[in-house]
Amino acid sequence: MHIQTLRIKNFRRLTDVRIDLESDISIFVGANNSGKTSTSQALELFTKASRDRFSIHDFSAACWKEIDAFGDQVQRDIALPKISIDIWFNVEANDIHRIIDLLPSLNWEGAPVGLRIEFAASDEVLLQTRFLEARAKAQANIQPGHNGDAEYHPWPRTLCEYLTENLRREFELRYYVLNHANFDASFVENENYTPFQITADKGRGGKEILNSLLRVDFLNAQRHLSDSVDGSRSEDLSRCLSRFYERNLEKRGDDYTAMHALADSEAMLNDHLTNVFEPTLNRLAKMNYPGLSNPRLLIKTALNPAALMSSHDGTKVHYALGDPQNSDTPTLPDRYNGLGYKNLIYMVVELLDLHTQWIDIEENRPLVHLVFIEEPEAHLHAQLQQVFIRQVLDILSLEKSEASYYQNQLVVTTHSPHILFERGFRPIRYFRRTSSTAQQTSEVLNLSAFYEKTAEPTRDFLERYLKLMHCDLFFADAAVLVEGNVERLLLPQMIEIATPDLKSAYLSILEIGGAFGYRFRSLIEFLGITALIITDIDSVRGTSGGNDNNEDIVDEDDDDTEEKVSPSTSCQVLDENAVTSNQTLIQWLLGMTTISALLAATPDQRTQYKTNDSASNIRVAYQTEVNTTWGENTKLMIGRTLEEAFALENLEWCQDKLRSDLKLRILKNEKLTLDQLAEQLYKKIKSSGFKKTDFALALLAQDPTTWVVPSYIRGGLQWLQNEVRPPLSKLSGTSMSNEVDL
Repeated sequence: MHIQTLRIKNFRRLTDVRIDLESDISIFVGANNSGKTSTSQALELFTKASRDRFSIHDFSAACWKEIDAFGDQVQRDIALPKISIDIWFNVEANDIHRIIDLLPSLNWEGAPVGLRIEFAASDEVLLQTRFLEARAKAQANIQPGHNGDAEYHPWPRTLCEYLTENLRREFELRYYVLNHANFDASFVENENYTPFQITADKGRGGKEILNSLLRVDFLNAQRHLSDSVDGSRSEDLSRCLSRFYERNLEKRGDDYTAMHALADSEAMLNDHLTNVFEPTLNRLAKMNYPGLSNPRLLIKTALNPAALMSSHDGTKVHYALGDPQNSDTPTLPDRYNGLGYKNLIYMVVELLDLHTQWIDIEENRPLVHLVFIEEPEAHLHAQLQQVFIRQVLDILSLEKSEASYYQNQLVVTTHSPHILFERGFRPIRYFRRTSSTAQQTSEVLNLSAFYEKTAEPTRDFLERYLKLMHCDLFFADAAVLVEGNVERLLLPQMIEIATPDLKSAYLSILEIGGAFGYRFRSLIEFLGITALIITDIDSVRGTSGGNDNNEDIVDEDDDDTEEKVSPSTSCQVLDENAVTSNQTLIQWLLGMTTISALLAATPDQRTQYKTNDSASNIRVAYQTEVNTTWGENTKLMIGRTLEEAFALENLEWCQDKLRSDLKLRILKNEKLTLDQLAEQLYKKIKSSGFKKTDFALALLAQDPTTWVVPSYIRGGLQWLQNEVRPPLSKLSGTSMSNEVDL
């Protein structure tokens, strides 16, 4: 048996979310403040039956007006909001006897079994009466202001204010049996459905039923590991392992022979500790610790036998610098090792501790042990993060005799792409923030569903690409998809110049190329991420680019040199009958093939707006006409690639001898007309001798205040800045007279 689905309503940002869990491990990702921690806290409050720990601020912000309206008796039909969590279990046939209390009928045929826990008013009529009495008394004692000061209004003025102090008195936890037949495929209940309430007078209470099925534990992100000697909040490994010893491992506190040996021989005690901790240290070996070069762990007495069984100071972790079998090998206390390995060892020991506590429940052990691990990546380098997530299930493995009856489930919240893509798409649950001027909420997307509905080879391409790049797309405010290595290198500098406000936004920059960018469409739209695509217009001769399925028309190589475009050949943008070879422009945005149509496209045509199927706003930016000046001549011209567009908009600057390292300077340029110079630049940049990455690195060495960002990139970045960090006038819904027409 395992938890299949959670549905949480009216808890903080989680106004109404469905969260599907994998049977083994699920990975929660998303930007900060997107609801990941709220999910674990909701489970903790409900499963621990912690009514006294709820506060009015645990209600979603959208509920506050409804709560106040209920108190004011604005309308008779206004319902008082409730916080609830539905827990749906996938149940095997051999577990039926354990979940008999949750079966809605005797005709159960394997459908998910559901339990609802609800935090609701004990008596709504009595609550309303008490509030109105308290408010009437307060209003009778309003004090007028003096010398123009505002009136003093005693508490409470609203029902929310009243519940700030009286929530625990007025609200209670209730438990309900859910009938899957009255829910749709998304676990949304049918209208007018009333679940069956569990009451203690009819057998086991809801809390007892839940505790027999589920145990939830938490390994929080704030583990307070420290290198300091006496930090008040720090936790050292010696204390951690001593606590583990006291609760779980073989003890000899009542073994008087052992105690006598402790008094007589420190060596016997050290042997004892070595034997006791050997299984734990062997488990650590699965994490590739200590490896070839790291010091090994030893558990040694602190020379006080009487304190061993009663004090955290009784044993100390040491690191052996030589052969641990040699009694004379030098050792160091645990605080002399790095935080990374301390964190790893601490997490493994704590997880084993939680696991052992669950295993040691002899009577009515919960069938499912759900463990939340917050941000395990703290202090761990990339490879160690991957080892941890790869091996953590093996560390908590069950004996074969128990595996058919009991289930470990893990939920890992992380900001680490290294952890994320070690497991692929299917375990990922993406928490997406949605906000308006009225409220901020979140929704949860199941990447397993994306994986199943996305066809090969797009699905495999995306998974392999993101795994290779360790992409941070799932933690970003917005994404910028760029043509190649040059754009990726130069974009941070261009943002600094053109749109410095974007520096405070979390942008994920993906190098995708024009030939493969369209493959990201399904993922970007599924995640609902705002995205800017910066690509090249890639003009070629011929009409082959018009075939939407023709992938033989390739974009320029994203490497250092120009690749020949076949069967068409590259040409200058304004050549007659030119078409684009860029598959992103052909198969995703615009869907246009001719250069003339692309140049005539309006900003709206270059933008994909939010729809019912996708929450993504997407803009594509490519080269357009710009005024180019050479000497006394000015003319509208268009570059075919970033390098060409940059050269045309910084023409006199890059033709100076001082900028020869950019490799854009044309010899004897003073004798050339503007058209001739543009043609020579086109040929130079498309030649095999032109190294694009060298150009980018050389440009980074120049003073950024002396050159301008190509207008198509600047316009795209300004659009993105307005989307990610909109001005106050846009947030308030007023018109923007100075909005840039991009």
